[in-house]
Amino acid sequence: MATPTIAANAYAALAKIGNEAANISGLGNAAGNTQGSGPSFSNVLKDVIDAVSDAAHKSDAQAQAVATGKANMIDVVTAVSETETTFQTLISVRDKVIAAYEDVLKMQI
Repeated sequence: MATPTIAANAYAALAKIGNEAANISGLGNAAGNTQGSGPSFSNVLKDVIDAVSDAAHKSDAQAQAVATGKANMIDVVTAVSETETTFQTLISVRDKVIAAYEDVLKMQI
């Protein structure tokens, strides 16, 4: 089981990524880009990172509840599985964004 220090460091890293994503939206507006009617990419990214962070907090809370005898092991397994699925989704989106960026770099002007 993860120690509190490892969990705290992971949550701090997720918060830092979320703050950096929020700063990206400020850069886009400063460059004079107009936004469409939908949400900006940085807002969607921040929401996804927040969802991963929330899932991690829930998983950690369930693990602590089992350690104190207040929760069922099935709840912990479910919470950890949800966190893993959410994190894998985030990784897949990241990989797709990087692949799209590399495709744009390969385009001839």
